[in-house]
Amino acid sequence: MNNGSPSVVLENAADGVVVVGAGLAGLFTALKLSPLKVTVISPAPIGEGASSVWAQAGIAAALSEGDTPEDHAADTVRAGAGLVDEAVALLMAREARARIEDLLRYGVPFDKDLEGKLTFGHEAAHRTSRILHVKGDTAGRSIMNAIIAAVRQTPSISVLEGVVARDLVLRKGRVQGVILAPTTESSHTDSFVLPTRAVVLATGGAGHLYSVTTNPVEARGEGVAIAARAGAVIADAEFVQFHPTAIDVGRDPAPLATEALRGAGALLINRKGERFMRAIHEDAELGPRDVVARAVHREVINGRGAFLDCRPLGPGIAEKFPTVVSTCHSAGIDPAQEPIPVAPAAHYHMGGVLVDVQGRSTVDGLWACGEVTSTGAHGANRLASNSLLEAVVFGARVAEDISAALPPLPTLNLHVATRGGTPSSGSAAAEQTLRETMSANVGVVRDAEGLSETLGTIIALERESDGDTELANMLLTAKLIAAAAYERTESRGANFRSDYPRTDASQARRSMTSLKRADAIAREAAGVASPPRLRIVSQS
Repeated sequence: MNNGSPSVVLENAADGVVVVGAGLAGLFTALKLSPLKVTVISPAPIGEGASSVWAQAGIAAALSEGDTPEDHAADTVRAGAGLVDEAVALLMAREARARIEDLLRYGVPFDKDLEGKLTFGHEAAHRTSRILHVKGDTAGRSIMNAIIAAVRQTPSISVLEGVVARDLVLRKGRVQGVILAPTTESSHTDSFVLPTRAVVLATGGAGHLYSVTTNPVEARGEGVAIAARAGAVIADAEFVQFHPTAIDVGRDPAPLATEALRGAGALLINRKGERFMRAIHEDAELGPRDVVARAVHREVINGRGAFLDCRPLGPGIAEKFPTVVSTCHSAGIDPAQEPIPVAPAAHYHMGGVLVDVQGRSTVDGLWACGEVTSTGAHGANRLASNSLLEAVVFGARVAEDISAALPPLPTLNLHVATRGGTPSSGSAAAEQTLRETMSANVGVVRDAEGLSETLGTIIALERESDGDTELANMLLTAKLIAAAAYERTESRGANFRSDYPRTDASQARRSMTSLKRADAIAREAAGVASPPRLRIVSQS
């Protein structure tokens, strides 16, 4: 792996593929593209700033005795509230074995029993134990450590750290370059164009659009924005999953109490010690995430509080779940002796760039994989621990598709691009306004009034963004989410509308939207004139 100076990396990348994002999806794709030359774009030092590192639970795979890919797919479809593409769910479940074997070869130390056989945990909405863990709650970090080690040993992969993609370069309707910019405010380097034979977006999620989230600060949804601006179709944008048990200690991002705790026997209680989930869902604490998140939200806003009681797990909790225990101790909580205060937090975006089963977007030359996409595998409510599986399954498929038909290098020259505005104190205030507005109005419970207010706020902030491309991208993705939520006049999965509390069978279809459509919805909802937009960067 080469991660030296930008000039060396760019020279090595001159005839290769650019992968934007250094989480599991991006790095796995890069490995599978070997021996093709690949440049990975990473805003933070590799291994930092990726949600994959923070994944506590594990990776779902139907590998245990008696389990089948068909059963895994059926659970995925059931959790997705009528919107999962059944063929995609089955494809993903059937390819799990091969991808787990890949991860084992890369050295991922999945938990095993005394005989050396893989062990499987149980999580919400799975009808059997099929979750591969690492030391209880360190799967994400352990998988990423193994993948990063493999990347470092692969000479065809270069990593360009400290830069972020701000836009795509289009030529005759095809993506042929990426506009990159330094991430440090102190940098005086202008943004620049990197020509490429193919672009793979693997930028992760959008949790940082919300003021309460389990996601790292880098998860701003920028990948969705730059794809939409290039003309890509965005699917299922309204479906944002809120994890029901973020540890409520006032931190940003909020630390997570993994769902595996409930799978191991932890209970949800209120301040009076009452278990409130038994009256809400037949699976109680192991009900679908949207159901549990709304129940926790209800207890919190009604003043009864919500707590995760881990005392039934006994004194062994520290050994089984070291990450959670360490986080609790740092906040002055002993989970072996007292319940953990919890609240819902933005956790995972089921929507994103529409892609087919090979990871191709609707824009020529643009592939995508991981949380930035909408593959159809998650529907309206992601099944626990399917996200890491989707990342590796579709990362491998993207690599296979690109390797089979890699286009020639475009005849673009590296050049300085028009530099956008830089973040300012006004930008920081605008970002905070956006995050608070999204949490208040586009969160666990939504209604037309709040969504209209949010779209109006976004339009106003767009007018004041003053060329700050990072803020503009955040606002665009937030607009896509809020507009899609406004247009879906029913409650389904993670999109709960208090003004339309029932599920409408006639709306049992995936949403498809574009930048133009989102603008139109925003203007209608907010009742204002057309908002300004950033131009599409193109060359004729």
